[in-house]
Amino acid sequence: MYCRPHLLSALLAASVAGCAVAPVAPVPEWAEPPAAWQAALPAETASAPIDGRAWWQQFDDPLVARLIEAAQAASPDVAAARARIVEARASRVAAGAALLPSVDAGAAAMRGNADLALPTNTTALAGIQASWEIDLFGGGRAARDLADARLAMAEDQWRGARSALAAEVATSYASLRACEAQRAQAEVDSRSRAETARLAGLTVQAGFQSSADLALARATAAQGRSVVTQRAAACDLLIKSLVALTAADERTLRSELAAATGHLPQPARFAVKQVPAEALAQRPDLAAAAHAWRAAQFDIARADAARYPRIALSGSIAAARYESGLERLSTDLWSIGPLTLSLPIFDGGARLANVDAARARADEAAVAYRARLRSAVREVETALVTLQSTADRAADASAARDGYAATLRATDERYQRGMASLFDLEQARRLSTQAESALIDLESERVTAWIDLYRALGGGWASDADISPATEAAR
Repeated sequence: MYCRPHLLSALLAASVAGCAVAPVAPVPEWAEPPAAWQAALPAETASAPIDGRAWWQQFDDPLVARLIEAAQAASPDVAAARARIVEARASRVAAGAALLPSVDAGAAAMRGNADLALPTNTTALAGIQASWEIDLFGGGRAARDLADARLAMAEDQWRGARSALAAEVATSYASLRACEAQRAQAEVDSRSRAETARLAGLTVQAGFQSSADLALARATAAQGRSVVTQRAAACDLLIKSLVALTAADERTLRSELAAATGHLPQPARFAVKQVPAEALAQRPDLAAAAHAWRAAQFDIARADAARYPRIALSGSIAAARYESGLERLSTDLWSIGPLTLSLPIFDGGARLANVDAARARADEAAVAYRARLRSAVREVETALVTLQSTADRAADASAARDGYAATLRATDERYQRGMASLFDLEQARRLSTQAESALIDLESERVTAWIDLYRALGGGWASDADISPATEAAR
């Protein structure tokens, strides 16, 4: 049985006349970022941005980089992202292989006798079979390109996971050092309050002050001790956060923290590109969102190709041997075909519904990209505003701290000479403590703003050179 060439041509022409697979749409006009940043760029920056992971190593405290490296090695999120890259690469190989012919080898042997009066029969067969589905309407190519886009998306998500983790570790470490500074300041203040309470007790016993002054002094001393306890607990929580991020032994980590500099780490300055589109080009989440949209477009093409005919070709080559008594026969066999044509006739609208669903997913991906772009612009603008704010407030905060400290010293001297009341002393102490605490918070806010800005601009790990070693480790 065979098909005449003109009959096959007629069937193909009838099935595809007036229709074609929807091509992958060009990149749409995304929601463009603004032409320029609205917030002021940092005034004191390096001449060029620092690439890759180098910025995290530019902190004046080397423990920052060590903690980040430990967190990268221990993070389940990063490990899961690596595994997704390996999975996506395997899917890419499978999708590409579907475009190629498949070849299988087979062998069979049989020995038997249907009649005891006849010689024993031996039959052996070995051959190769090949099959190939012709990608006539591009469905296979679309599946391969879909796998490519998903692989690129997985790689960008891996970069994003590393960037987010590095920023979280650096922020937690900076917060810990700021907390320790606050605790140290609270301890000094608490000791001063305790000494004031002791002196107040002596003066009350001598009859120079009232019992109300002693009660006030003891109350403020108790309040100082409470603040120290609160600060210590807050610092312990931040240490435990670092333990969870790095999977380090807590006692070992505490020893490393105690041996390190102990001051608030200072990051390196870097330049911010004035054009937002260029500045945001390294953000892995934006790149992943763009690849998700590309994947959705290829998914449309794949679903659309399923609506049209499919052609498959097969063939085989084999060698056979037959023995029966003294009779031996060897022969070679080959065949081409059958050429199989599958024509979709009726499926209740399932294939068309799959195309519509794929288009809806593409629309969703476009919306997600625009939302991510707006969020990225907001994050950069927020970090820039915070940096500018901390710079504007720095001089005033320092002046306030110095002024209130001088006032506290003068009031304490007046109190020692009996020229100021205990209430005056505690009022001056409260203002000085608030000013010192505000300056520490301001410096912590500035460091955190630099970290947030670097992460908002991509956070490093944008080089493809980082991907291969990481993914190989997951194998």
